[in-house]
Amino acid sequence: MVELFDRLADRRAAASHWYASSTLAGVTLGSIAVLVGATLLQVSFGAFPLTLGDAWGAVFDPRILFSFEAWRAFLLGADNPEWFTQQQHIVWNIRLPRILVGVLVGANLAVSGAIFQIITRNELASPYILGVSDGAGLVVLVVLTAFSEFLPFIPVLAAIGGGAAFLLVYVIAWKNGTSPVRLVLAGVIVGTVFGSVQRALFFFIDDLSTVMSAQAWLSGSLLNTDWGEVRIALPFTVLALTLAFVVTKELDVLALGEETADSLGMPVEKMRFAVAGIAVLSTAAAISVAGLIGFVGLIVPHMVRNIVGGDSRRLLLGCLFLGPALLVGADVGARLALSPIQLPVGIITGLVGGPYFLYLMRKTENLGEV
Repeated sequence: MVELFDRLADRRAAASHWYASSTLAGVTLGSIAVLVGATLLQVSFGAFPLTLGDAWGAVFDPRILFSFEAWRAFLLGADNPEWFTQQQHIVWNIRLPRILVGVLVGANLAVSGAIFQIITRNELASPYILGVSDGAGLVVLVVLTAFSEFLPFIPVLAAIGGGAAFLLVYVIAWKNGTSPVRLVLAGVIVGTVFGSVQRALFFFIDDLSTVMSAQAWLSGSLLNTDWGEVRIALPFTVLALTLAFVVTKELDVLALGEETADSLGMPVEKMRFAVAGIAVLSTAAAISVAGLIGFVGLIVPHMVRNIVGGDSRRLLLGCLFLGPALLVGADVGARLALSPIQLPVGIITGLVGGPYFLYLMRKTENLGEV
């Protein structure tokens, strides 16, 4: 009888593992399909007319794909090859970098949102709601408007600002421990204060072009992004996402709750802040090149968790694909919906994220804890 129950338990575990793997594969394939479709639209349509043949002929031109000179220009900032045609310049220096920046930003925001939700055990947590985005954003805005000589160090400075904001949120929320509600309220307080300081900075800016660019940045935009933004975000993205997948076992333990994690011998507070540092770095990499884009770090982890479950590795993998698909898809809508007017992508994610947040609030009885 005992052997029979053991076999049944093994079969159920195997079935559960197969179901989780299949749903993750579905999320991955669906996200890739959306991303490919959005890329087709992004590359093919715009203010400069290109036929599908011209656009995709430029994308897959072997002279570029296998050119050391071209990739040195893209990744190291060297001059473009003299033989670049106008179509190749539009596709490779304007449209494709915008897609790549969208992929990096979407992956960073989604993965960092998932990490924040796990370590706080709060499904309402996200870089935006916890004030991390506003802390990093304040530092970036100060650099953009007053200390342009520090532009190459924007991701590091943004990480410092985001880390300080998260630490402040934790201090405010702490009262013999924290709770999901106190963390969210503390994040709202910190975000409101930092956001007010950001808006106050506009009164000290004399140059109109600086004001316009800063305003677009606060709205969250991929407009005018190029290979320079790819070079800024890529190394920090690779580092942050690699570290995130390294600590998935620790994330699983933290998701069990403080008492359980402590009983298993984990130094909970030290691990929580170490993992939070990874999420802050990931958030900073996104904010430094795209500005304040809300709701991606909130709704993507929740959507993936509903599909693949709470296993940290599967959750982060799902976010790694769904985040870019959502953001690049939203950017296509922002760019083409009211053409020739281009909206900041942050407006589109807000229009999508707001109703979803309302749906989440009305559907879930115990909203807050993961």
